[in-house]
Amino acid sequence: MKLYGGLRAQNLLLNLTRLANLGFRMIRLILALSFLLQPLLLSAVWAQDKGQAATPKYGGTYRRPLVNNPSTLDPALISDIYGFTVAQQIFDGLVQYDGSLTIIPAIAESWKASRDGLSWTFHLRKGVKFHNGREVTADDVIYSFTRILDPKVKSKAAENFTKVKGAKEFIEGRARTVQGLRAVDRYTLQIELVETSAPFVASLAIGYAKIVPREVVEELGPEFGSRPVGTGPFKFVRWKKDEEIVLEANQDYYAGRPFLDRLAYKVYPGAPWDKIFTSFEKGGLEDTVIPGAELERVQENRRYQFVRRPMLGVRFFGFQTMQGPLNNRFVRQAINYAVDREANARDINKNRYKPGQGFLPPGTYGYDPQFRPYPFDPQRARALLVKAGYPGGKGLPVLQFWSSVKSPDIELEHEAIKRYLADVGVRVEFHYHTNWPEFKAMVQGGKLPIFRWGWFADLPEPDNFLYNLFHSRGPTNITSYHNPQVDRLLDRARAEQEYMKRVDLYREAERLIMEDAPIIPLSYYSYERLFQTYVQSIEVSALGDPYIPMRKIWLAK
Repeated sequence: MKLYGGLRAQNLLLNLTRLANLGFRMIRLILALSFLLQPLLLSAVWAQDKGQAATPKYGGTYRRPLVNNPSTLDPALISDIYGFTVAQQIFDGLVQYDGSLTIIPAIAESWKASRDGLSWTFHLRKGVKFHNGREVTADDVIYSFTRILDPKVKSKAAENFTKVKGAKEFIEGRARTVQGLRAVDRYTLQIELVETSAPFVASLAIGYAKIVPREVVEELGPEFGSRPVGTGPFKFVRWKKDEEIVLEANQDYYAGRPFLDRLAYKVYPGAPWDKIFTSFEKGGLEDTVIPGAELERVQENRRYQFVRRPMLGVRFFGFQTMQGPLNNRFVRQAINYAVDREANARDINKNRYKPGQGFLPPGTYGYDPQFRPYPFDPQRARALLVKAGYPGGKGLPVLQFWSSVKSPDIELEHEAIKRYLADVGVRVEFHYHTNWPEFKAMVQGGKLPIFRWGWFADLPEPDNFLYNLFHSRGPTNITSYHNPQVDRLLDRARAEQEYMKRVDLYREAERLIMEDAPIIPLSYYSYERLFQTYVQSIEVSALGDPYIPMRKIWLAK
């Protein structure tokens, strides 16, 4: 079956679209996405049978590599996968994803929608406690969501809550509270929207929408991001920059304490894959990424548990489109035609990743496997450089490519890109800045002309990719891209309730974005990892590392 769904999935979706009630439409969308993603779960898994215990047991420390320091562990402010990976274990939201990306209860034990889809009522579990021992109430949810909307907080997640009634007035300072957030009683929350929003409940499962204790946030201020307190299965212990972040089991977790006693995230700034892998082979880590040079040996030996599966993520180089000569669309298009993604995937990445074409990855609805806007075509690249006013690259300055990751695999890929571009007359230099928070700040400040970036889905929606990065008001528009026609298409898609019409709108927006070429899509991510043979109950969804339920893992040793 194609990841887009095939005839069977499309027939199911078309039948489901006949449901009139919006609440059922929301359920239909979630179920359809789950149906599409089910075949992806743990697509390649093997391990030697070491006679592990069949009954889960408590105890032990799980050591995980983290290839950069998070910028923060405050869920309202997190904007990188490193922070999400850790914070997901510390905090809970109202709802959460299961392994098939179906929305299931978390702090909210149940919820329902009004017939028009504008009013949502959530019933909270009783007895859920923050790590400081205080019980969670509906007022905590209101505080957490209001804080995300507060302009002083500057949360990039605010966009997800702008359809809440009164959000606009609050953001503009015309109201002191958000009218659409109301506590019916201690354990009942009502959220009113000004217009229907297809991904609304799904957006409450993302990493930003976590519930935080007001008294701790206000006491610690900015330090809350480095001393977080949540309700999750693990409690924060310490964070030593460039070394480790340590969490311990929450004995009072509402779903039962985790099997592990501790989680220790070992920080390796700059992603030295070989160093991480060596530490794993020496028994210093419970899981590891796999350097390209080691892949064949690992697959032949089968000494460890190996997991590979597609992810909803894309790796790309972004252009700062407001800077010359990159403000010339023909230059950006020429660079795209000059790079042989197929060869990179085959020769350098050993077919571990699917070569990038458009921006939407396989598994996202709206993904079109036939969409190939930039096949490898050096002749076309040269013609576009002529059209741009740089025949043979003459007059074009040396282009500066930047990356926060430096590893043998990455450097091989960069050398290949340098050769491809030199072949059409474009000279480039690669630079590395492995301090992730500083690198991210430079990208967001528009200081790097061309930068390596990765985007992982917060929720399995094309809106999460296209609106966030390419709408002129998108919270992560790091390329300064602006196309009014794209804005209109993405705004319409957000309001459209019919599945196939939304697909058409997103595909048209993606086509226009790729025609403007604000990025070079390199590859679609696959989750690929080795686990020690004694690691049990591993669950990996298409959202990858941040959403692994570490509370379920136990160690058979």
